[in-house]
Amino acid sequence: MKAFLLAAGYGTRLRPLTNTTPKCLVPICGKPLLTWWIQLFEKYNIQEVLINTHYLPTPVREFINKHNKSISKVKIKEFYEPLLLGSGGTILANKNFVDGEKEFLICYADNLTNVNLENMISFHRQKKSILTMGLFHTNKPKECGIAAIDNNKLIYEFIEKPQNPKSNLANAGIYVTNNEIFNYIPHIHPCDFGKDVLPKLVNKMYGYEIKEYLLDIGNLDNYQKAQEEWQG
Repeated sequence: MKAFLLAAGYGTRLRPLTNTTPKCLVPICGKPLLTWWIQLFEKYNIQEVLINTHYLPTPVREFINKHNKSISKVKIKEFYEPLLLGSGGTILANKNFVDGEKEFLICYADNLTNVNLENMISFHRQKKSILTMGLFHTNKPKECGIAAIDNNKLIYEFIEKPQNPKSNLANAGIYVTNNEIFNYIPHIHPCDFGKDVLPKLVNKMYGYEIKEYLLDIGNLDNYQKAQEEWQG
């Protein structure tokens, strides 16, 4: 199986850490965030990963080159974006990366997680849907993309940063999907997956509640929290 790992953002909320280090390489308990992701992928037999770059691409490129010379079973491909395409745009531009794949992952590298990908993929296969969205319980639903699900886990509403949230189940930025997704990605620039793609999949996608550790390390408070809590 293959995965997109979206990692090209500026990490503005993590400054000054990200003045010289791209967000995907900030250290968590002594290891770059990307290393934790690659270890997770290796554990669940994800064999190829595409990482997009834009801001401070050189250190990410050096990380990729060093990794690909290692004995890891996970091989990484870089996709450099001179202009940011947006999360949906990156996926659309790399449609050929997943040609012939029965399903694949899309993950946001902002997150630190030990999610059981095997269980999530199994859930996706049982539902036979276009997309399965990883969900987590948040205490700040007005700041997240919020999904409302029925008893069968079908997502019947999805709203980014709703003023009147119907649930506290937030988009975790981890998806299992298939090539049918490309029928729903518009050819616009930039194209945001959360705003421009997911609303089209309401009543066509399912929500998988992540029970394991998951934290968006995109701000300094959460970054410090991760250093204190993370156990690898």
